[in-house]
Amino acid sequence: MREEFAVEYQIRKAEWDNLDRIGEIYAYARAFMAAHGNPNQWGTNHPPRVQLEQDIAEGNLYVVADGENIHGVFYFRIGADPTYAVIDGAWHSDRPYGTIHRIASDGSGGILGTAVAFGKSRTDYLRIDTHEDNKVMQHAIEKLGFRRCGIIHLSDGSPRIAYDLSCT
Repeated sequence: MREEFAVEYQIRKAEWDNLDRIGEIYAYARAFMAAHGNPNQWGTNHPPRVQLEQDIAEGNLYVVADGENIHGVFYFRIGADPTYAVIDGAWHSDRPYGTIHRIASDGSGGILGTAVAFGKSRTDYLRIDTHEDNKVMQHAIEKLGFRRCGIIHLSDGSPRIAYDLSCT
């Protein structure tokens, strides 16, 4: 029988010298998604480095680490997200919210749960979305208590399944 041990992760803002490791994590995540029936969500180069640089400059990119070893990365920001302005469906609330985007791991467990706990510690309402082919992420999101709200579209028109979570 395999024993599971909870890893104590820390979250900190991503720094410029983390970019190579962050790139490795996204490469791993793209390969994982492709191997699990989701080759189109991030293709072969998403998110582009320029996007990550912008996220770092704006202070919205975070790394998940155990000490010096980075195992995950995600975008988090509180405030209206233009991606969520129009939904085919309905959000469960119109109050201010935090958004989690571009979450990825190196295969280490608990990264999504850690990012969600981080978001919940900063706001009482969260939103997230994923590709229709990303069954692994859909399951993980729903397991953490997020509710499916409908379909949103990215700036390029690509549809995504949108979820929200009331933390109160």
